[in-house]
Amino acid sequence: MSTPKDAAISKANHWKSFNLDAETRAEIERMEQHDEKLFIDSFYSDLEFGTGGLRGVMGVGSMRMNQYTVGMATQGLANYINSQVKEGSVAIAYDSRNNSPYFANIAADILSANGIRVFLFSELRPTPLLSYTVRELGCTSGIVITASHNPKEYNGYKVYWSDGGQILPPHDKGIISEVRNVASWADVKNTRRAELVEEVPAHVEESYLAKVRDLCLATEEVQKENNVGIVYTSIHGSGITLVPKTLHALGFTNVHVVKEQEVPDGNFPTVESPNPEEKSAMNLALELAKKVNAELVLGTDPDTDRVGLAIRNHKNELVLVNGNQAGSLLVQYRMQVGKEKNQLPPNPYIAKTIVTSDLISRIAQDFQVPCYETLTGFKFIAGVIGEREGKESFVAGGEESYGYLVGEFVRDKDAALSSVQFAEIAAYAKAHGSSLWNMLMQLYLKHGVFQEELVSITLKGIDGVEQIQAMMKRLRENPPAELGGSKLAFLHDVKAGTRLELATGEKSPLGLPSSDVLQFILEDGSKISARPSGTEPKIKFYFSLRSEMKEVEEYESISNQLIARIAQIRSELGV
Repeated sequence: MSTPKDAAISKANHWKSFNLDAETRAEIERMEQHDEKLFIDSFYSDLEFGTGGLRGVMGVGSMRMNQYTVGMATQGLANYINSQVKEGSVAIAYDSRNNSPYFANIAADILSANGIRVFLFSELRPTPLLSYTVRELGCTSGIVITASHNPKEYNGYKVYWSDGGQILPPHDKGIISEVRNVASWADVKNTRRAELVEEVPAHVEESYLAKVRDLCLATEEVQKENNVGIVYTSIHGSGITLVPKTLHALGFTNVHVVKEQEVPDGNFPTVESPNPEEKSAMNLALELAKKVNAELVLGTDPDTDRVGLAIRNHKNELVLVNGNQAGSLLVQYRMQVGKEKNQLPPNPYIAKTIVTSDLISRIAQDFQVPCYETLTGFKFIAGVIGEREGKESFVAGGEESYGYLVGEFVRDKDAALSSVQFAEIAAYAKAHGSSLWNMLMQLYLKHGVFQEELVSITLKGIDGVEQIQAMMKRLRENPPAELGGSKLAFLHDVKAGTRLELATGEKSPLGLPSSDVLQFILEDGSKISARPSGTEPKIKFYFSLRSEMKEVEEYESISNQLIARIAQIRSELGV
């Protein structure tokens, strides 16, 4: 029986047949002789080109992000594009990560060598601008080199199709098949045809900014409160190129940028992880906000598709809000003020992922508009927008992992657009004698307090993959009878596509595509979801508990009670 070491030796020997650069060849030999674990982890398989593209640790090996894995993936993409259209074109963007411009240029070399026209950004730019560029320039496809919010050792390669969204069926399977068919570096054409590579025209970004301005619902309120205090940090990422522009384009004048994190840097020297979901990444912004008495704090990840948010509570303290809370505020604002000002589009709807707060579903129900649920990943929301284009109008939506969108001209989560939206909401609330915190409390009074928490367990390497699979198998085959003192009412197995009612044993279809997700729905309405990450060596547990609230003064007590119940459930699950 073949072992991981056997597989690594075989894969490494295959790579040695490539026309490798001397540095790569020397590193393979060093790992073979002196670092067996790293050698196996680097070569035991191929870095999988999944439905989101590539993502992995940078380094030498078939399981790593490097010029060869990026190059062979790009050749596969080029083969697919040429099988679909006669004269293909691809827009390419990249963020601040180490090697991002290098990988972007490798992709440009290979695409142009295959006769495909390339529009390459001359410097780093946010992922959502790439999505917009694909649509604006009528490109066949798009690539952005980024590993989003992952630690500094990672990079990635995300592929978009002509609708501006990340690849979906049938294109995902077609591209994956072509990538797998590229078995050797000898199959890769990589001599750039300079006449087919050009910079993205300046008018693309200008038209994007104009569309962001046009989304403003509260023009008068923004003019009145344009000095609302805002602190912004790009956390060394690409957001610095666009977020301040979007805020200034709408007229905000009191914007403070965190200087220590302003310069793009793939080593992310001021943070452990460039993830605005983590408080440590927002600490410098919070400190500056205290100094300048800002009312709003915004922080974006390296490729600017996620935004973290801090607001002032009833005690005038700066508090971080999570992605579920921020997304709910955004949806409520767009529906409420859109209705007030008669600016709702025809046949409006909301969209969210299955692990995102059901508070958003309740808001949609309150306004009597549909709320469509998708698998985890914003590309599925983009798919809903595409399916309903011309028949219904997407208002707003998002996912709990700090990714949101308003309108339809971008087809991915957009932290630049969302940042200016949150600034607008702050100005609107202030103009009406309220605040973002008060708006959140009003939502809880109406729909109940939703206390949510995400727990991520990192398990690296081949052993980690096996451990994650074993955890999901155990939960699937032996689900808990009760959690936190409440009995299990339903088990949603998204992989099997079934909804099991525990009381009757009756199974019914979920109506979702298959995905390795389990959801435990308790009798009290609480929901706990388990899902292996598709982009990181992690298994994620999503906790969502709800309780009625009659008075705002009860919030702190109710929140603490729900937090204690989440801790109890975590203990029972062993996470």
